[in-house]
Amino acid sequence: MRENETDGAPNLPEYSVSEIAAAVKRTVEDNFGYVRVRGEVSGFMAARSGHLYFSLKDDRAVIDSVCWRGTAGKLRFRPEDGLEVICTGKLSTYAPRSRYQLVVEAMEPAGIGALMALLDERRQKLSAEGLFAQERKQALPYLPQVIGVVTSPTGAVIRDILHRLRDRFPSRVLLWPVLVQGKGAAEQIAAAIRGFNALDAASAVPRPDLLIVARGGGSIEDLWAFNEEVVARAAAESDIPLISAVGHETDTTLIDFVSDRRAPTPTAAAEIAVPVRGELLASNQDLARRLGLALHRLLAERQRDLDGLARGLRGPRELLALARQRLDEGAERLHRALLIFGGEKRNSLTAIAARLHPRLVLAPIETGGKNLQNLQGRQQRSIQSRVKEHNLRLVGLVQLLNSLSFERVLERGYAMVRRQDGGLVMAAAEAGPGSALAVRFHDGEVAVTVDDGPSRRRAKPARTPREAKSGAGPRAAPTGKPKDPGSQGSLF
Repeated sequence: MRENETDGAPNLPEYSVSEIAAAVKRTVEDNFGYVRVRGEVSGFMAARSGHLYFSLKDDRAVIDSVCWRGTAGKLRFRPEDGLEVICTGKLSTYAPRSRYQLVVEAMEPAGIGALMALLDERRQKLSAEGLFAQERKQALPYLPQVIGVVTSPTGAVIRDILHRLRDRFPSRVLLWPVLVQGKGAAEQIAAAIRGFNALDAASAVPRPDLLIVARGGGSIEDLWAFNEEVVARAAAESDIPLISAVGHETDTTLIDFVSDRRAPTPTAAAEIAVPVRGELLASNQDLARRLGLALHRLLAERQRDLDGLARGLRGPRELLALARQRLDEGAERLHRALLIFGGEKRNSLTAIAARLHPRLVLAPIETGGKNLQNLQGRQQRSIQSRVKEHNLRLVGLVQLLNSLSFERVLERGYAMVRRQDGGLVMAAAEAGPGSALAVRFHDGEVAVTVDDGPSRRRAKPARTPREAKSGAGPRAAPTGKPKDPGSQGSLF
């Protein structure tokens, strides 16, 4: 046992944690009271209080830095990630977290950082290959049935996307879980994009109609996996339309340039992917209403056109009236034509019959008397056949004429009334009081005179000269039945 140790306890002074932290703080501040540090800005954040928090880094180390609000207001530029700067200040410690930091009192730019230079070099290379060309970008489907999402399964990104899709238009979502930062993240993201494109109709998992590659915000180092060339090329080769939603609105990665559409945030990517269901229903209802109004207007216009055309057409009654009139004219012409035709055929038959008396020419018996007799026999038979044929036709025409004659109508009990000038009386108004008329029956004609009665006109037979002298006229024999005052009186 050593001499400075008693009962097993070391002979050393005891310090509290605060004493050690204060001692380290004094040591660091005394030895590094004023320094100039060159490095690349990373993880820049501007607090609401106005203080600036960031890190200065190179390829081997990182120093946390802070710039208080009074100093930040005097800076001639605004720091940003990837910018190489030279900071002047003092080193200090932050006891609650046991770390040291650089308190910046002045800052000036020193050039573009190494990561930004590498990123710019890759961007120029891919742009020269045409991967950023607008012609390569595909149109997004209006209403995708299946949406594939490439992101971390444990972060807030997937929850934000699902929540936004559920609010706007519920859709089927396929998640391909990947690392979104760190070693191997770029390879997993590229493999997920190519894996979704490898699906087909025969696969157990349906092929997505749209892809979303998403990650939350972070520093340029945190988002560096999306700046890798393997990820950019996988996104450019995708046959499925792709939306990139990496970081916040101010963050830009290489996948944003090759994707078909860039969204400022993952939530905005869900809004771009699907429309609002309520707005879509309202739009469909409005279109249906407009279609109904347009159809109603079209039918109204067609009805007006049809009514206008109908006014220019003659009605069926008018067409039938014209046809009826033509029929009456045709019937009258047919009657006259039959009479004329029958007379012409009768005259023609009479003329033919007058020419058919054969004149016998006696030829010498010795020069063929027998042949002459045969010829005369055939001629006689031909004449008789012709006469018989014309006679039958004539009889038919006479029967037709008789059937159409007005005399057949008189035989059925009707009478025909004529004036003295021979004109027909067609109505009672044409026979004035004292008019002399002739009434023809089927068996004869009777002369009558119209007498003006108290309620109707009646005709009476014309007086003979003897009756005229005596003042008496013919009277009808009593029938034994009282006369009906409402019936028409006898003409005789």
